[in-house]
Amino acid sequence: MGPRRSDTVSVADDMERFGFVGLPNSGKSSLYNALAGGGALAAPYAFATTDPNVGVAKVPDKRLDLLSAMSNTRKIVPASVQFVDIGGLVEGASTGEGLGNQFLAHIREVDTVVYLLRAFVDDDVPGPSDPLECLRILEIELALADLETVESRIEKRRKAAKQDKSLNELVQALDAAHGLLAEGVPIYRGDLTEDQRKVLKEEFLLTNKPVLALVNVGEDDLDRIPEIIAPVEAEFGGRAEVIGMCVQLEAEAAQFTGEERLEMLEALGLGEGGLERFIHAAYQLMGLRTYLTTGEKETRAWTFRAGYKAPQCAGIIHTDFERGFIRAEVIRWDELLEIGSWSKAKEVGKIRVEGKDYVVQDGDVLEFRFNV
Repeated sequence: MGPRRSDTVSVADDMERFGFVGLPNSGKSSLYNALAGGGALAAPYAFATTDPNVGVAKVPDKRLDLLSAMSNTRKIVPASVQFVDIGGLVEGASTGEGLGNQFLAHIREVDTVVYLLRAFVDDDVPGPSDPLECLRILEIELALADLETVESRIEKRRKAAKQDKSLNELVQALDAAHGLLAEGVPIYRGDLTEDQRKVLKEEFLLTNKPVLALVNVGEDDLDRIPEIIAPVEAEFGGRAEVIGMCVQLEAEAAQFTGEERLEMLEALGLGEGGLERFIHAAYQLMGLRTYLTTGEKETRAWTFRAGYKAPQCAGIIHTDFERGFIRAEVIRWDELLEIGSWSKAKEVGKIRVEGKDYVVQDGDVLEFRFNV
């Protein structure tokens, strides 16, 4: 089922992206390689004067395989997510050390920040191996950079608010943020309201972005991951998801696909692997969701933002679909699998007809009707 048009358009340029940051030697290049080995396309992307590495990683989704088998599909197209290797942050970045402002500018361009925290000991690799120390340095540098940004803007915004009362909410949010940042507390750790954080979004503050922490453990510590990440989880106090994995081993396993990859993961003692969990967590954190189309020609996952209505989701396939939207035919993926085919589901009245106001849900299987 689904659209029978071949002239689909890419939404990659419009897609939200996460960027991973860490101290030098925290495993950023290995993480990039792990994601790249999983099907990423490296591409230059000019954020500022230097170009960080940007990739597009496939989002693993077992629903695709199951629907494809049901439909005898010739082609499977998974969803994808952009990621950015921003570069190594060093202590003093907020005052110009290392890449300094260049580095910080790169972070401003991503939607979600992934802290890569080193937890492996290697005498040949310099730098701290305590994830809490890594986190402390990263958070202080980003908070100091945000403090400088707020201090440079707050008086201008305050003066403008005297003429434009609609800016009062922004000024109040900046005041609240300043109080936190002056204490070295990142905005996401503070007590700002959701509305205040939303107002501050246009200021592109580094610590006002969603955060995911990835703790990079050594090969010998795979069975101690819960114990190693526990202090980091406690430090965040529920304000960020924390995932532990051995990035180097995941990068090695990512060079393989299908059954070979599963065998490699098993041989390395990684179980189902941590990379898939990490990609899913980043995808969800950015507010991204997936709807599906399936048929003999293609079974495909389409990325949309949480809250999108049916016409917006149709427009992701092609702008004509949104312009001429008539209705969406919908069924949950697991219900469709249980019935066995789209035609059978239609016969037994399980395909719902939804209009322009329908808010699409993750896991919906859709077919759009449109007129152009």
